[in-house]
Amino acid sequence: MRPPYPPPPERSAELRQRFAEEARSERPDLSALCLLLGAEADGELDDAGLDSAQIELDKLAGQLPFRPGGPRSWAVALRELLGERSGFRGFPADYQRLESSLLHRVMARRRGLPILLSVLWMEVARRAGAPVYGVALPGHFVVGFGTEEQVLADPFDGGRVLSGSDTELLVAGATGAPLHPSMLGPAEPLEVVVRILNNVRAWAAARPERSDVSLWAVELSLLLPSHPARLRYERAQLLVQRGDFVEGAAELDAYAEVVGAVDEPAAARVRDQAHAARAMLN
Repeated sequence: MRPPYPPPPERSAELRQRFAEEARSERPDLSALCLLLGAEADGELDDAGLDSAQIELDKLAGQLPFRPGGPRSWAVALRELLGERSGFRGFPADYQRLESSLLHRVMARRRGLPILLSVLWMEVARRAGAPVYGVALPGHFVVGFGTEEQVLADPFDGGRVLSGSDTELLVAGATGAPLHPSMLGPAEPLEVVVRILNNVRAWAAARPERSDVSLWAVELSLLLPSHPARLRYERAQLLVQRGDFVEGAAELDAYAEVVGAVDEPAAARVRDQAHAARAMLN
């Protein structure tokens, strides 16, 4: 198995409990969720490492000027600190690395996917008092500053401040469709975490030898307060793929019970899959 290596089962269980508690809290902490996600992927990230990452975010926030001005001034200040002085940005090759979706690795490497770099921008800016939030554009996550006057910045491009036409081009390049105002609203912390986990699942799906990554990403997704029922089916398939036929079959049966309420023929097909999984034990 290629690194990063997951933690042992006892540590994983503890991390998952903390992740679930944070996700279900009244005001989920985005940096804490992202770091716990990273610890589930990387057994080298212990509690001291989690604390160190939070301290580093505090230190970066302390290097920002005090109340630099309006939204554009905040965006420029973050670009100068994180993009220019600290060298945080992304490159096309980062899409091929699992580390690009793990906040602690992004902080160490100063490279990552747009959404993880945006998390970094948001968490540093938030600590400094900036009116900041994530903007989940189709295919490309960016950061927004301000409400009445909205200024967008692209951390993947070193924090470049975007014009209206820049944003339109990003959306058109990703979807072929025009920019709609509804795309510019703030993304809630749990929405950001879901998108990160979806990215991890997509990365692992292209690498069948990393079904371990697919499994923990699905299982963390299932700990979130709201998730699609089909994730249980995906988990069941992964368990069977990894040779855990008993638990995989049980999960298939449980999913069939859910599906049976609305689509009995589909439920019957899932039960057949459960039967086939149990037959593999013989």
